[in-house]
Amino acid sequence: MLRARTLSTLARRSARRTGPFIFRNASSKSKVPATPDKSPKSLGYIEETFTQHTVFTIDFFRRFIKFTAVGLVTLGVTTCTAFEAAHFWVEKVELAPETDPEAHKWEWDLDAERWTGGSAGGTDPGLGFMGRHAVRGAWMALNWGIGSSGSIISSRGGAGSLNIVEARLEFAQDFLNVAIQNALKRYDSGKLRPETLIELFQRHASVMELMGTRDSLFESRRELEKVWSMLPGKGVDAARIALKLGDLNQRLGDRDDAVAWWARAIQLLQEKDSRIPVEIPPSVPDVAPSSPLRQRTLISTLVSLSAHYATSGQLRQAQQVEESSLDLLRSIRQPQSFETASPPHSLHALYILHRSSLLSIHLAEVLYALRTKPITSIEWLTRAAESSERVAFTLTGLPLSHPDAPGSRIPHPPSSETALLPAYAKSVSMKKPARSLLRDSRRSAAEAWNLIGILVESSDAPDSMDRALEYYERALGWAGVSADRAGGIGKPGEGTLEAEWKTLWNNYVRARNAVKKDGK
Repeated sequence: MLRARTLSTLARRSARRTGPFIFRNASSKSKVPATPDKSPKSLGYIEETFTQHTVFTIDFFRRFIKFTAVGLVTLGVTTCTAFEAAHFWVEKVELAPETDPEAHKWEWDLDAERWTGGSAGGTDPGLGFMGRHAVRGAWMALNWGIGSSGSIISSRGGAGSLNIVEARLEFAQDFLNVAIQNALKRYDSGKLRPETLIELFQRHASVMELMGTRDSLFESRRELEKVWSMLPGKGVDAARIALKLGDLNQRLGDRDDAVAWWARAIQLLQEKDSRIPVEIPPSVPDVAPSSPLRQRTLISTLVSLSAHYATSGQLRQAQQVEESSLDLLRSIRQPQSFETASPPHSLHALYILHRSSLLSIHLAEVLYALRTKPITSIEWLTRAAESSERVAFTLTGLPLSHPDAPGSRIPHPPSSETALLPAYAKSVSMKKPARSLLRDSRRSAAEAWNLIGILVESSDAPDSMDRALEYYERALGWAGVSADRAGGIGKPGEGTLEAEWKTLWNNYVRARNAVKKDGK
């Protein structure tokens, strides 16, 4: 009995151990290769999988195209908005009409650049959408620049000639050409202002003159001659065109034509009958005109005539024009104080004062060439230097005396980088002439002090080199701008040519080395 139970227990244990093994072997031996399931349920799953991938791909590209289109539209709208906003700013702010009655009184509104808008400001609506945008584009190129491009090669002038010109000038004249062509098409429609085409030719001629190449100067003269033929031949506008034509002919070497145009300008500014033959060579008027704009135009004409006589060897004629012109300027009433006068009145007086300093420089050079005593030339140059400095100090709001010694006769140090006073910098009509006057006054001050240094250095005085060094240092202070280190003079300032700067620097270095050598 016990044996039977034992065998039975062993049999069951053996079956539990061997059963699964036998089953697995049996299953593997009897296994049949699986065949594809072609039931409708399996085919539907495969089709659904492919459909999902296709839909996802189509949806991806659909969203990509949609977002790309939205981005392009947004970018386009933003660009167009910024573009039109810039044009709106120029139209309503930069080209806004002058509203200051004092500026009108001193005729700075008539002296300002005209961009076809007339008394209403802006641009002429008769030019249409394209024409007005071209005019504003020219203004932007001239005043804001076109980016990082400095100069480009222009083929203007024909005959395969190539010239390097400022990129902003090339773009500006391209825009103005578009505006002029647009104006010519609309000229007979009666929608344009009568002065619009004249003003566009003037602006284009001004840009071509700024390019400074011989071809561009010829083109500028042709356009101004066209403007002259469109004017009635009388009034201050005609006189200003005659002055410009005289200056251009002088630059192109046609000196007889230059004198004839200056003579015409002087005649028109005296309001004489245009049918009276022009007096050549012209004489300096005994009385200055009452109009501020006529005064400024007349003195500019006399400065050009003085420079012509001085540089062409007609020294006696130059001396006569310069002395008579200075007498005429002294007859023009000046304000008792530049600080208390209104900004437009002060700017007019400073303009006259600076032109008198230019005439003084011319007279000093002519007298020296006529072998007059050097002390006489030094006196005229000193007046010119001090007058130019006063113009620069007044425009920037700086005192005439040294800040560390108020009330003394020690002059204020040169200030070649001080900005314009806000009264001028924010003015619609005075901003540009004030900026030009500040630049020119700094240049004339540097020129006058440098010439004084040359005359003093050539004298036999024992301390001549020490004094000359002081004058050269002051000339450098007006002509240059500071280097990286505080107070250092490193490079020429605005309006100072590289050749002029090298001359000033060489004079200073020569005097400095001589003083150091004598000190040893």
